[in-house]
Amino acid sequence: MFSIIFAIVLSTLVFFSVSLFSLRNWLQGCKRKLKGSFDGTVNIGIFHPYCNAGGGGERVLWCAVRALQAKYDNIKIVIYTGDIDSSPNSILEKAQRTFNINVDKQNTSFVYLKRRALVEAKLYPYFTLLGQSLGSLILGMEALCRFPPDIYLDTTGYAFTLPLFRYVGDCKVGCYVHYPTISMDMLRRVQQREYCHNNQTYVVRNPFITWMKLIYYRIFAKMYSWVGQCADTIMVNSTWTENHIRDLWGVPFKTHRVYPPCEVKHIKALKRNETTDKIIILSVGQFRPEKDHPLQLQAMYELRTLLSRNEELWNKVQLFIIGSCRNDCDYERLKNMQDLTKHLSLENSVEFKVNVHFQELLQLYQKAGIGIHTMWNEHFGIGIVECMAAGMIMIAHRSGGPLLDIIETSEGSQNGYLATNAVEYANCLLSIICNSEELNNTIRSAARSSVERFSEEEFEVNFLRAITPLFNST
Repeated sequence: MFSIIFAIVLSTLVFFSVSLFSLRNWLQGCKRKLKGSFDGTVNIGIFHPYCNAGGGGERVLWCAVRALQAKYDNIKIVIYTGDIDSSPNSILEKAQRTFNINVDKQNTSFVYLKRRALVEAKLYPYFTLLGQSLGSLILGMEALCRFPPDIYLDTTGYAFTLPLFRYVGDCKVGCYVHYPTISMDMLRRVQQREYCHNNQTYVVRNPFITWMKLIYYRIFAKMYSWVGQCADTIMVNSTWTENHIRDLWGVPFKTHRVYPPCEVKHIKALKRNETTDKIIILSVGQFRPEKDHPLQLQAMYELRTLLSRNEELWNKVQLFIIGSCRNDCDYERLKNMQDLTKHLSLENSVEFKVNVHFQELLQLYQKAGIGIHTMWNEHFGIGIVECMAAGMIMIAHRSGGPLLDIIETSEGSQNGYLATNAVEYANCLLSIICNSEELNNTIRSAARSSVERFSEEEFEVNFLRAITPLFNST
């Protein structure tokens, strides 16, 4: 019996090894053909399944493409995307319209992936992290077989594709990490049985399920550590992300902090339009669960309570929530928030704007005096920086990138506010509304002066410095 089992296991391993060896040889042949077609060209594949989403990650993508095209003449850039309903021209036009970024259309190609659904969370109601990561392996295999590059860059956080492209595709591999797939903070929240969007009530209430989830998270963290170490160069977008990636992946000499590009130069040049007597609060961010937009609505509800004796002042307050929707789940989430707005009787004070054009966003930047951002452990916060550049006084969550990199609350150098719950956010809003104009102008001035280190020019310099080793060894 033992000999039969051993024979089955051995034959399976041999078959798997031969298959991988054959696939690797086939991919090498494909790469040689590509080299023959474009002699001396370095083929760069960028894995970004949602390249048409219009969020901060997409700004990083298009700025990276523009920087590569400006520095290197002998490259061909291919973006792996699952946006099969969008033509190359429409994708590039949206990048220009949304981010004011123009790239060389002649040197930007797309490989359309048909299995993007495999990386969507809705497909995995349980073991979501593992399911999405294994799904990204299959999606990555589709990408690799369609176009085997010389250099592979993952710009969306699908770390499980890194060993695939390195060992099977024989590529030089780099990644830009916006947010670690798992972090020590997530482990702590599960261990302390705290409720959040990825630690549901039924888990919090059951000690056995909590224990099982902890084991699952620890095993996944080990796997995540191994795949991350396969990268030749690692870029992270903030101090918070850097600390977690160094702890999890353990390769500090490969890890570079590259702040994401923010449109600060153009926004700082905008003239503020404060002719309206409205107190406009602006929220900018994708409609994703971790952004915690309901907390903004709760903060508005608490602010109305604080201003209950001054109804005239409350009637001047207007919150605009600006965001992009990637899929049906995001649109459903938006509908739920609109329903919550009605439930809290805030429909006259809150307005949602979806997938707005860049020019419309600039107009709102000019009118708004206060910015609000509520994500816990936001990895960085491009929207926060842009609001500060526009002259808004920003209120963000006391955690992650806003706490460690962006907002300073010390007296004498204050450039914004930090809060953790609805009451604190409401009190910060009330403070700004009631502050003297002189104090608010001092905070605005400090905010606008602090954002230069997050400019697109700074990003391009640091990005190109981090990926130079990939070209030196190609």
